[in-house]
Amino acid sequence: MAAWITARAPGRYILTASGTLESNSEAAEPQHNHDHAEEHHDHSHGPVLNPECTRELVIDVPAEEVSRAWAKVAANYRKYAKIPGFRAGKVPESVVRRRFGAEIRKEVIDTLLPERFNKGVADLGIRPVGQPRVTELSVEDGTPLHVKAVFEFIPAFSIDGYKEVTVPKPSVEVTEEEFKQELDHLRDSRATIEPVEEERALADGDWAQISYKGVIQKDAAESAPEGAEEAQPVSGEDTLVEIGGKDTVEAFTSALRGAKPGQELKAEVIYPADYAEPKLAGKTVAYEVTVKAIKKRILPELNDEFAKEMGRYESYAELENSVREYLANRKRRSVESETRDRLFAALGQKFSFAVPETLVQEQIDTRLERGLRALAAQGMSAEQMRQLNFARLRAAQRDSAVAEVKTNILLDRIAGEENITVSDDEMDKELQIAAIQSREPLDTLKVRLTKEGGLARIREQIGHEKTASILYQRLPA
Repeated sequence: MAAWITARAPGRYILTASGTLESNSEAAEPQHNHDHAEEHHDHSHGPVLNPECTRELVIDVPAEEVSRAWAKVAANYRKYAKIPGFRAGKVPESVVRRRFGAEIRKEVIDTLLPERFNKGVADLGIRPVGQPRVTELSVEDGTPLHVKAVFEFIPAFSIDGYKEVTVPKPSVEVTEEEFKQELDHLRDSRATIEPVEEERALADGDWAQISYKGVIQKDAAESAPEGAEEAQPVSGEDTLVEIGGKDTVEAFTSALRGAKPGQELKAEVIYPADYAEPKLAGKTVAYEVTVKAIKKRILPELNDEFAKEMGRYESYAELENSVREYLANRKRRSVESETRDRLFAALGQKFSFAVPETLVQEQIDTRLERGLRALAAQGMSAEQMRQLNFARLRAAQRDSAVAEVKTNILLDRIAGEENITVSDDEMDKELQIAAIQSREPLDTLKVRLTKEGGLARIREQIGHEKTASILYQRLPA
């Protein structure tokens, strides 16, 4: 575990892998490197450690060892320091110590603490998570070094009986009804709207081609604010309306049913308060409608021609086989995912243990990042993101984040019991896929992930997936 220390605030330090100690008073809380909108949100979730899985470690180093380390580091700086007015290697030690005092102090800490911290943690026999927080730090040349750090750890707990935890495992076989529904969906996607040549009235299932003009009615009790503009009429030309369709307002269906082309109608529509179009929601609109034509939706026949239109298929039999294969894969993934989630919930219920808050906050960050990337992909701007209530968003994610952290800890423990490991070949295969997805050379990706700590996360994810797969396969059918 890394044991370098970086100062974050007066009286508070954080052990990090930076290799330096900055004695400034900036940034009292952990920083987040978000690239979706730079500083568009404020994570005000300072790390409040879970007392049920927090330990304190005190390190004291005798003054003699501190002095030796200080002298050795200062001598090294003196050897290579370049200061105007002095030849290389000839700078007086007093000048070096005065000029590079802060840097020497950092290096002394880096020299003395890592091994002692790691040994102290090993002696406690626990596995720390996150970055330890240093609450006391005293280090000066000629005096003892004193450090007190607190950190969270994953508590010990028994997983005896995990193999007996089961949940129902539904069948993944595709039914004929599911197959038929998928074919119907494909036919719908290739349906055409054709004119009805015969002279007749509109009936359910027909499509009416209409022009319309609607006036939004004022509520008797409603008075428009002074200077407010009148509501603009609602109008449309050559609009298609399905008679009796699930998306057609019932008042339109009632007015149009039985009508013929050329007929002019009046209809009053009362829209529900939750109607999708905000301008019409909760409003009453008086329409004048002209029926222009009757049209029919024509579904294509399921034959070889249809198959060729759908893609690289030579026959309907090929298309049918492809559809069945697609449905089988989709249902298998869906059933397995849902069953795994139920199994994880059952395991979490059986095995109770404290969860480090550090991991919970990291998981909330991950969930929020994923959600924000999705919003950005949908067109939300950085300015709009800044308006989001992140305190409320974090609170909403907490229960799911806790459950996910518990699942990951359980999978780690079960993987240990099952001797499940991740091979280099498995890592290489995953990295090759990631390189293709990120469109960057494999070697460049590896360097970047190594620097960011991503390789360890990928190895962990693969291990979790292998463990979850084994648990799923063991479930009785």
